[in-house]
Amino acid sequence: MSDIVPVISATGLFTPSESVSNAELVESFNTYVERFNAANAAEIAAGNVEALQPSSVEFIEKASGIKSRFVMAKAPLLDPGIMAPRWPERADEELSVLAEMGVKAARQALDSAGRDPRDVDAVLCAASNMQRAYPAMAIEIQAALGIHGFGFDMNVACSSATFGIQTAADYIRAGHARSVLVVSPEICTGHNNMRNRDSHFIFGDVATAVLVEAKNIAPRPHWEIVGTRLKTVFSNNIRNNFGFLNCATPETIGTPDKLFVQEGRKVFKEVVPMVAAMIVEEAERLGIDPAGLRRLWLHQANAGMNRLIAQRVLGHEANEDESPTVLDTYGNTSSAGSIIAFNLHNADLAPGDSGVICSFGAGYSAGVVFVRKVA
Repeated sequence: MSDIVPVISATGLFTPSESVSNAELVESFNTYVERFNAANAAEIAAGNVEALQPSSVEFIEKASGIKSRFVMAKAPLLDPGIMAPRWPERADEELSVLAEMGVKAARQALDSAGRDPRDVDAVLCAASNMQRAYPAMAIEIQAALGIHGFGFDMNVACSSATFGIQTAADYIRAGHARSVLVVSPEICTGHNNMRNRDSHFIFGDVATAVLVEAKNIAPRPHWEIVGTRLKTVFSNNIRNNFGFLNCATPETIGTPDKLFVQEGRKVFKEVVPMVAAMIVEEAERLGIDPAGLRRLWLHQANAGMNRLIAQRVLGHEANEDESPTVLDTYGNTSSAGSIIAFNLHNADLAPGDSGVICSFGAGYSAGVVFVRKVA
């Protein structure tokens, strides 16, 4: 096994300038519900159409823990006649929206590490919500930053960033690269069904970047990657059927299965024990006491899931210091969630402290990255 040690040198975070509160979201949703029920009053009275039920701030916060979310296109999301992101289509010569977000997060990570883009060997665009099939978003980001080497896209849903970190670490251990950017731009609102009461509040937009490098060139302080583990188990409980094979069919656009759909209770029941066991087993394999982990940077999907996972790992109910939450202000940002938590809540840890970055989501997919702070 190679003696080259991979580390996380720095992270970056791009946050959109606009934010949507639960109150704003509920007002938009309930207006849509009123219009739908009024337009279908006769069919509803005849029992042929089911009346839609309104949402509420209390319902959203109890179901998810989310209070607001950042978005790339606020006005169309809140327009009851649209309820989806919209912006002018850009020319092929212009930087795409997703790449623009990724570049901003990547530059922040590079600046934090004092790294010149020309020193980076590869770019991995690891995200759920890709803007197009090709050319790869990673290559566009690579070109915009002036990075030589190579880049490619990878999608493992909400676990894309942790899968990307392990891939980057493996490249470094094998000597194929010394510095790799893992960029996760997520416009999750584009795949969300804003007209579904059970999920209209879930997602937000954001971009993160993680600079993974060989320890001998990394600035200090940094985070040694002690170990990683990835797992996938096929499940239809989280699914999105939108793709190039059906996107050209007008009658299918906007149907519920072409957007984010999930069986939330099944996901909770099946994913929580799987992820908790995965963290504990990998910690023990690495010789780390799970109860002694200083911090858990968990995927930001549902406050209840995180609370239970942390409790099973640590052996007690975790406080905000042990398992910080960004879900309340960012919403679910898919692959970026655990990286946002790490980015915003790691500076206070002491040299030698250990923690775990953990993601989980559709697939099912799950990834854990154990890190130790080095001064």
